[in-house]
Amino acid sequence: MEKEMLAIVFFKQGEGLFEKFMGFMQSEDGIGERKKFAHVEKTLPSVSPMKKYVMFKVHVYDEQGMIEFCAGRNPIAKSTWEECIDHVQLYELNTTNLG
Repeated sequence: MEKEMLAIVFFKQGEGLFEKFMGFMQSEDGIGERKKFAHVEKTLPSVSPMKKYVMFKVHVYDEQGMIEFCAGRNPIAKSTWEECIDHVQLYELNTTNLG
């Protein structure tokens, strides 16, 4: 079952970590790994003004794969996570009826 999730990715302190992380996420390897658990073409990114964190609204079809990726346990992403990421907060999103 597909669900929408919000991932907030906080960077370690240092220069160029945002650029390195985003470079990986947009690379063939990054896209290939994300395609294993989510619809990459539906992902909506947002960047904080100081580039201290990024947010991604993700359409996920393999929740455990998303959790493993966000926890830094994906073998392809592991080195980027260890260098760039302080921590990730992951939320499941629910639609609220406004009518």
